[in-house]
Amino acid sequence: MARNIIVKAGLDRYKTEIHVQQHLLLADEPEDVGGTDLGPSPTELLMSSLGTCKAMTLRMYADRKAWDLQEVEIEMSISEQRTDLQKTTFIHCHIKLSGSLDDAQRKRLLTIADKCPVHNILKNPIVIESNLI
Repeated sequence: MARNIIVKAGLDRYKTEIHVQQHLLLADEPEDVGGTDLGPSPTELLMSSLGTCKAMTLRMYADRKAWDLQEVEIEMSISEQRTDLQKTTFIHCHIKLSGSLDDAQRKRLLTIADKCPVHNILKNPIVIESNLI
C-alpha cells in the first residue's frame, strides 16, 4: 500500500514540495504558464507514476521468469478528445523492450505491463474526497 504523502505549496507561485517519507520531490509548472519549471507538472507526475509502475512490473515479471530483459523504456504522452458531452483522456505508453526475447515473451510482457497497480487504479472508477482540516 502507498505511504502517506504530504504536499506543500507556499508563496512561490506554482512550486510545490512533495514529501514521501524521507524523500522530497518538487513539482512546478512550465514557464510558459507562469511557473518556474523547477520540476515536472502534476500531469507529468501522474504519467511518470504510470510509466514507472509499468517498468517496475515488467522488471519483476522478467526476473521471476528468468527472461533476458535488458532494459525497458517507456515513452509517455497524453492527449484528449472532446465532444459536447464529454472529454476522453488518452495516455499513450510506447514500450520498448531490449534483450533476447521471443515474440511470445514480448507479447506476454505487453499484457503484464497493463496489469501494473497504477494502471489498475486509473482504469477503474475513482472517487476523490477532499475536506478541510
